[in-house]
Amino acid sequence: MRSVKLIAAALAAALMVVAVPAHAQDKYPSKPIRVLNPYAPGGAVDIVARIVLEPMRQILGQPLILENKPGGFGIIAGQDLVNAPPDGYTLWFGNVNTHAVWPIVHKSKYPFDYAKMIVPVAPVADVPAFLAVTTRDFAPNSLKEAIEYARANPGKVRYSSIGVGSFPHFDMALIARRAGVEMTHVPSKGGAGMVQDITTGDAHMGFVNVASSAPLVRSGKLRVFAVVNKERLPDFPDVPTLGELGYPDTATHHWLGIFARVGTPEPILATLQKAANEATKRPATVELLKKQAMSPFLMDSPQAARDWLKSELDRWEKTVGELNIKVD
Repeated sequence: MRSVKLIAAALAAALMVVAVPAHAQDKYPSKPIRVLNPYAPGGAVDIVARIVLEPMRQILGQPLILENKPGGFGIIAGQDLVNAPPDGYTLWFGNVNTHAVWPIVHKSKYPFDYAKMIVPVAPVADVPAFLAVTTRDFAPNSLKEAIEYARANPGKVRYSSIGVGSFPHFDMALIARRAGVEMTHVPSKGGAGMVQDITTGDAHMGFVNVASSAPLVRSGKLRVFAVVNKERLPDFPDVPTLGELGYPDTATHHWLGIFARVGTPEPILATLQKAANEATKRPATVELLKKQAMSPFLMDSPQAARDWLKSELDRWEKTVGELNIKVD
């Protein structure tokens, strides 16, 4: 009888040992989280991701490992996400291009249905943009003068973008359309190439994010005609908003955020969103974003984030239809 009791006790102890890890696995997160960046290091998405993911690591108690997977209009990173289990351990950190513009503009290239496979976790930041202008051989000193010059010289004003079908491309095309002038698009390869095109005078102007272009503006290597923001920037009080110049709701609200695969359990999405919000609201995070001329952008629930993303996709469907720019 004593041996039977000992065996039973041993079995109970063994079951307890097995049960502890199994229970631990139920707690999310219980291992590192991969975060896919669809751009190369050094750009606005990379900067914001590194600012936000560190306090998220502290909150969640697990590393959030940023993996740069540039190329293919975000498709490379997106395909990696949809191939992963919907368990919250693979996320996608992107921006308005990768999560609103390109899924519409390059829909035929996507090997998966973006709207059916991707769910937002949380937007985290707003990035204002400059309408940056070259200092090389371009006489206009304001947007009004540039429009007048373009009207008198059809096609001679060249504007750059990060590529055909990107939001800086659509933004300048929309301004030209609403002003009734003809400008020439000079697509570049990425943000760095676009800034270089404007700096050297290969292009006359273009929308570039403030974070990466402010040093060039301060050093006199770039001029600025306008800022895309609700109000003027404290560090650049003499630069008018695009709305002040008569072009409200023309240029893109450039946001950045975190996304997951559809099917990720709601409690996990809620945990991630809560961590993202808390991380972004921390004074140290706000200060780091402010140094990059950015500001926090938060949602109060996973459903609010889904409604917001749908409205962005709907708006871009309308914009793409209005301009009818062929990219595929």
